[in-house]
Amino acid sequence: MSSAPRGRLAALAAAVLQPGFVGTTPPPWVRRWLGEGLGSVVLFARNIVDLDQVAALTAALRAERPDVVVAIDEEAGDVTRIESARGSSRPGNFALGAVDDQELTRAVAHDLGRELAVAGVTLNYAPDVDVNSNPANPVIGVRAFGADPALVARHTAAWVQGLQSGGVAACAKHFPGHGDTRVDSHHDLPRIGKTRRQLDACELVPFRAAVAAGVRAVMTGHLLVPALDPELPATLSPRILGGLLRDELGFSGVVVTDAVEMRAVADRYGFAGAAVRALAAGADAICVGGERADEGAARELRDAIVAAVLTGELSEDRLAEAAQRVGRLATWTTAARAGVPTRSDARPDGSPVGLAAARRAVRVTARRASAPTLPLAAAPHVVEFEPPRNIAIGAETPWGIAAPLAALLPGTTTLRLGEADLPADATAGAAGRPLVLVVRDLHRHDWMRVAVRRAVAARPDAVVVELGVPALVTGALHVATHGATRAGARAAAELLAGRRSRPTAPLTDLTHPATR
Repeated sequence: MSSAPRGRLAALAAAVLQPGFVGTTPPPWVRRWLGEGLGSVVLFARNIVDLDQVAALTAALRAERPDVVVAIDEEAGDVTRIESARGSSRPGNFALGAVDDQELTRAVAHDLGRELAVAGVTLNYAPDVDVNSNPANPVIGVRAFGADPALVARHTAAWVQGLQSGGVAACAKHFPGHGDTRVDSHHDLPRIGKTRRQLDACELVPFRAAVAAGVRAVMTGHLLVPALDPELPATLSPRILGGLLRDELGFSGVVVTDAVEMRAVADRYGFAGAAVRALAAGADAICVGGERADEGAARELRDAIVAAVLTGELSEDRLAEAAQRVGRLATWTTAARAGVPTRSDARPDGSPVGLAAARRAVRVTARRASAPTLPLAAAPHVVEFEPPRNIAIGAETPWGIAAPLAALLPGTTTLRLGEADLPADATAGAAGRPLVLVVRDLHRHDWMRVAVRRAVAARPDAVVVELGVPALVTGALHVATHGATRAGARAAAELLAGRRSRPTAPLTDLTHPATR
């Protein structure tokens, strides 16, 4: 049991929290907490209007605490916060893995790092270094560089180096690997039944590469991995965080939890209980606020941590060690930002490096000699099949190719369909015109496969565009973008239209043109 004053313990507890908040300016409670020891905050899409606004927000935070760690969950792909309202102007990991050019990956990540640094962000919860070895994975998919451990490892190293050279600390996730799951840890606890030898050959390979590349932080996954710990999820496991990550892999940076309000841990150990157990297991920073983003949630965690130290459930030395690691990260980020310009050139078109990369990631497969040819002969009818949303992707983030295609081929029409509103004939609006069928992870959705099969049978000349993992190639002509980003959509639209947008034209928002 600790005899330290409560005030000191409360400051240490606040130092290890990374809470979110609501609003585009810091609320009074966040400002107050920064003066009382809060070490970090995390930004989500709800906090972001544009880069100038983010820069003003982070400046306001630093007015209260100059070395505050400002985190964000910006994967620069389907999962984007900084461009959530429009869609990412950079391709995600899966597209970069498809190109398999490490210098390109490094350049895209550096470009992102510089943009975030100029806006005052200092820690990015990226890259996702999971090996997507299970095609049925509902939450990783295109967020991963691929399904081959060696490919994922080399792009992990390149992405980490690129981001950190841009002035922002990288955070490899989700340790020890979320790629071989059928369960989303936002909803329940995934179980990975691999042997230790299999884990060494697959899941752990990219994390070793991240550590070797100097990654500043690692995010834990809420995963049960019996070969490593038969009882506790990785986030709460001393065997995994201490024995494996610290001792065996040699990682000395900050261990950040995935959000502690996620049901995989909160349903079993409680919201505050999961945070206390994570710190006791070896975590250094507690991420919270994707769903619980008020002062009450932060206070509940802080008070539970203090109480755990007073009762002996959590040692004061362990809490102090965690706070010191967060402090060292803050020192690194302050130094990294010293060389970053205070303002970048305005880029209304988004990232030119990203668009070039997205163009290189597009793959076309002609499955028979009589396949339709590109470009399309006329403005098409586009049918987009909408799967259930991946909760990691913002509900506000648009997707699809109809809008950028309409900008290049006026007269393009579109229809978006979910499982509940499928018509008897999805091709009905395309009579006498080219037909484009747009899917995301076609292989994972039975209803979508049936609908596409019927549409292709009715219209053998249809072009199928896959914006997810192209595990199932169908149709006479198949186009894969390897992600549903704004950049990927523009690259696909340019290919279908046979023309590129004017270089000075803004990347078209993915808002749908009116169905006609």
